[in-house]
Order: sequence, then C-alpha cells, then structure tokens
Amino acid sequence: MSSYLKYLGSVIFVCVYMLQGCKQPLNTFTPGELWPDNNGVHINAHGGGMLVHDEVYYWFGEHKIEGKAGNKAHVGVHCYSSNDLYNWQDEGIALSAVDDTTSLIDKGCIIERPKVIYNAKNKQFVMWFHHELKGMGYKAAMTGVAVSDKVTGPYTYLKSVNPNKGYWPANFTDSLKHIAVNMDTIKQWSAPWQKEVVDGAWLRRDMEKGQMARDMTLFVDDDGTAYHIHSSEENSTLHIAQLSDDYMSFTGKYVRVLEGQMNEAPAIFKRGDKYYMISSGCSGWKPNPARSAVTDHPMGPWTELGNPCRGTDEEINSTFKSQSTYVLPVQGENDTYIYMGDRWTPENAIDGRYIWLPIEFEDEKPIIRWNDEWSLRE
Repeated sequence: MSSYLKYLGSVIFVCVYMLQGCKQPLNTFTPGELWPDNNGVHINAHGGGMLVHDEVYYWFGEHKIEGKAGNKAHVGVHCYSSNDLYNWQDEGIALSAVDDTTSLIDKGCIIERPKVIYNAKNKQFVMWFHHELKGMGYKAAMTGVAVSDKVTGPYTYLKSVNPNKGYWPANFTDSLKHIAVNMDTIKQWSAPWQKEVVDGAWLRRDMEKGQMARDMTLFVDDDGTAYHIHSSEENSTLHIAQLSDDYMSFTGKYVRVLEGQMNEAPAIFKRGDKYYMISSGCSGWKPNPARSAVTDHPMGPWTELGNPCRGTDEEINSTFKSQSTYVLPVQGENDTYIYMGDRWTPENAIDGRYIWLPIEFEDEKPIIRWNDEWSLRE
C-alpha cells in the first residue's frame, strides 16, 4: 500500500507542478543550472539538509536575498518537499528571522547550514543551525535549535549555545587538560602553533564559556541516537557530540575528530556497517579539494580516505566548484547516495547553485565524478 500511495503522491505532485506554471516536470539532475520549484522560481535552500518523513523528501536551507546582503539572514530557513527529488514544491519559510532586536535571530544575524531531524519519541521535528549573532561577524560561533510539531513548520526558536560547556572530550588526554599557553606568542601555522592546536589550546580556552560550533550537520544512527557534528576550535578540529534523547540539547559526551586538519562542511552518512564523512578545507567562499573519512562508529576514531573527487585537475581541486553540505541516501534505491554541494556566489548570494552528483564506491571508498545531466534510473 505504501508503494501505491507514494506513486499516487508523485502523480498528484506532477499534476500540481504543471498546473502552477511548469510546462513539463523535471526527470534529471543538471548540476550548476537554475533549478525551478513548482512556481518556476530557482530553489532558495542553500547550505541545506534533507529529511525523509512518511516517504516524502523535505529540503531545508538558507533563504538568500540578492547581493552581498544575502550572506546574512534577512528571511530565514526555507523548506521544499518532493516525492521524486527532481521536482520541488515550495513549502514556505520554516523558521523566520524576526524584526526584534531583543531576539538572537534578529534579521541581519547569520543562520547557516540548517538541518532537521525527527524525534519519534516526542513526535517532534528538531532543527539545528550554525548561528552567528548580529553585528559580531563569525565571533559568536554558536549553534541554534528550533522545534515544530509539523515538518514544514513554522519552527519555534528555542536557544543558541556554545556546546558542551565545562565538559572534556572523551578522547582528550588528561595530561593536556590544564596546560596554559598563549597562542598570540606563537607564529601562526608554525610547527609549535600547529602542535598547540592539536593539543587543544583553543579547546582549553573555551571550556568555561562552551565550545565553538560553526559549519555543522546532524546524523541520527539506527538506534535513534542523534549526533551534532560541527567545526570547532577556530575551525581547526571537528567535534562530534551526542544530543539528548529529545534532540534539543547536548549531553556533554563528545569527541575531537581530525585534530588540527581544518575541516569545514561535514556531511555524514552510513553505508552497511561503516560511517563515512565528506568535508572540505577552510578557504572561505572559495572552493577547495574535498576530503573523505571512514569509521566503525560515529564517535570514531576516523580514518582519512583522501579526496573523493575524480576528473580534471580543476574539478578535483575545487570539488567541481562546490562545497559539501549533505549526503543523501536515496530511499527505495539500493546503495544509492547523492552528494549535495553548494556553488556559492557571495557577490549575489541568491544566485548560488546546487551541485548534486552520484556517489560511487571503489575499494570501499566514496568516489564522485562530474555529470552534466543524470538521473537515478541510470
């Protein structure tokens, strides 16, 4: 019955899509091209993530406006829905930035990389995002949480935090916990500086106020345990932190991952009994070579696998002019995963494009190749 209902839903969606102005429904992915929604408007869900609920895909992402101003949150988090991944229905703004200077999500703050997961126990949808406070640039390095009883929202903003205040990572050496160091006295990128980074100088600095949390993603394991994965320690080191049973707070259980390697844009997925990560280096809006890693458990230890991209030197070194945001396991398809990336355009943020490409596996390593046009049927 569920397969029939899914088919019926797809038929209804296509009919609505055509009635609302799109002459012909899409049936292929064309990375980097304009991607119209059911209203014929380019999808506005940047730095996004995907939730599958009741066999429907929901795409959440940053709603951008025109120009450089679009790099800040003036609208909020946009939501779209789809039955087939090609054609998307505009579901409106799931979380709104507000005209209220007493609110932390006042218009003009920064809301990036929103991800939504479903808490089956509480029957509640939980959104986390990278949050920077208005007028502070990227100094706050917080993560915000919002909830809703309805998948498309509206979501109610709860709080923003610097995670795991007062808690040491489970894999941090006791002998390093109380070493004092002044990073200002060490030349940046020198060997002594790099050693202090790996040994947790910034981790120790932030113990009292809570850790930094910038680029982030969420992952829910098969047992229902949810993890918040974020760039921390001035983007030098990833933290993988366990969330509470209601997914709305941190438990204090976390680990440092790939210490000192300067990873951003983490995307985690599971294949068989292995967990994989695709991430990027730190080069601002400019694309750089992707990284990949594997582990037997989300908390690690993680083993680096190198650049997953294959192609020309330019494609390999720029991740096809994109940066990772999510990896989507396709429902109903065996061993099928989609790399979701963003091609940022900071000079005119609203014109950012989406780079969706199939992930293959060779020698148990994820591999990404360019396709001008492709479909799930191929």
